[in-house]
Formats: sequence, structure tokens, C-alpha cells
Amino acid sequence: MYANPAAKNPPIIQENKTGIPRPPKNPYLAGSTASICSIAGPDINLINIKPKKIIAPIKRLIDHNVKVRVKADGSGVDLANVKMSMNPFDEIAVEEAIRLKEAGKADEVVVVSIGVKQAQETLRTALAMGAERAILVVAADDVHQDIEPLAVAKILKAVIDAEAPGLVIAGKQAIDNDMNATGQMLAALLGWGQATYASEVGIEGDHAVVTREVDGGLQTIKVKLPAIVTADLRLNEPRYASLPNIMKAKKKPLDEKTPADYGVEVSNRLEIIKTAEPAERAAGIKVESVDELVAKLKEAGAV
Repeated sequence: MYANPAAKNPPIIQENKTGIPRPPKNPYLAGSTASICSIAGPDINLINIKPKKIIAPIKRLIDHNVKVRVKADGSGVDLANVKMSMNPFDEIAVEEAIRLKEAGKADEVVVVSIGVKQAQETLRTALAMGAERAILVVAADDVHQDIEPLAVAKILKAVIDAEAPGLVIAGKQAIDNDMNATGQMLAALLGWGQATYASEVGIEGDHAVVTREVDGGLQTIKVKLPAIVTADLRLNEPRYASLPNIMKAKKKPLDEKTPADYGVEVSNRLEIIKTAEPAERAAGIKVESVDELVAKLKEAGAV
């Protein structure tokens, strides 16, 4: 039987041939957190409908429109007084998570960032886009300290163990180091299926149907949930946060944690030897004929 005192028109309880009450096909408040008592015979089975949760990890890094400057000693990129923003791939992942929620495939989107305390601003941006909650794991004090993919994956695993989401959508890579490893490492640590380089994501029952970009074109796979999906650039076009949503985001919950809270030690395993800017492109040469072009190419050793 269904109990909902807030409903003005409660559903009609039907009876089957055995005289046992049978619930209607479409119970009201579908997808709510209420417990539904389904009577299928002498025994009563309680089916708890829990919210379907999506976690979207995001990274704060240098804005993709800013010209990158290398430190004078070549030890890394200069991030002092530089505009920072959300990693573009992660922004696409957040947008896809919100679209799935709006399509009724999920009930909650939680964004997670691991890094410095200033990442609160980036998380607020994701909250303004439409996420419900944010978790900030403060794992560094200096913006120049980059948390390596393995440490990020371990922290995310601990967060996922605590939050129990049905799906994780992350950017396929960060544009500051191009590691393209966190999603794969996280899937390995969790023992979950993974779908990388996603250009289209759909939910069918307890599976995610993902179209991914491969060298030969497009490949469509079905992976059982819970799973890890990494977003490619062509997955969607992220929305702009409106001013009212930006104001609302300031009131949304943002929890601060540390790696120690999850029992994870953040230690670097890689050492940057040198960072250098790409060599400047040499000026081109105009030629008057094809024969002169061939001669120049031979001189350069190109043919």
C-alpha cells in the first residue's frame, strides 16, 4: 500500500485475481526518497528508493585563455597573479552530470576538488551551474604544488566510498599537465567499469551507454553502473552560470576536508626536471615555382 498524506488524490489500490491488493503501475512521487511498501503476496517487501548520485571531480588551474609564463629558473609555470578557472574538460563533465539530473536520470550532483583552499571559488562556479553540494579536500598550501593523479585517485576513492554515487563523470585530462590518468586509476582502485573519451552519455536501467572517440571513428559501449566516465571536448557545450544562480550558490553546502580525514597521504612521486616554453616558429620562405619549393625541401632534409 502507498501512504502519502500530502497527495490530494491518492492512487486506487487494485486487486488481482487472488484478492491481494496490487499497487498502481505509476506510483506518485517517482524518484523520491520515500519508502514504498510493495505487496506481492503474504510477505511484504520494502523497496527504498534512494537518490541517484553523480560525482564530478573538478580541478582549479590556469585559465585556458591566459598566456602561460615559465619561471625564470625553469622550475615550473608562474602562477602568481594569474587568472585561474575550472579545467575545461571538468566543466564539460559537470555540465553532463547536470543534464543527466535534469533529464531525471539522477537526483543529486556533488562536485569535488582536491588542491588549495582557493579552489572554493571554482567549486562555487560548479554550484552555480546546478550542482547541489561541494566537497573541497585541502591537500596543498601552495598553488604551485600539483597533486599527482595517483594521490587524487586515492582521495576520490575515499570520497566515493563515503558518498556511494552511482556514476562518476570526470574530465579526461587536465590542460596543465595532460596526464590523462586519474579516471583510469580511479576505476582500477574501485574495481569499476570505465568509459573514456566520452562524446555522448546515456543511462539505460543499470547501465551507462557511452559513445567514445577512437582513432577509427566512434565506438559505442555499455558499462554496468556504478562506473567511471571521462568526458571529451565534444560531449557538450557548458552553460554560463546566471547571476541568480551565482547568488544561490553562495548558500549551498561546501564541506572542507583534508587527505588525513580519508586516511590518504599526499606525496609526490614525480620530479619536474625542467620546464621550457615551445621554440618559436621560424619565419616562412616564399618561393616562385614548384621546382624551387622542391629544392628548398631537399635542402631542409624534408624530402
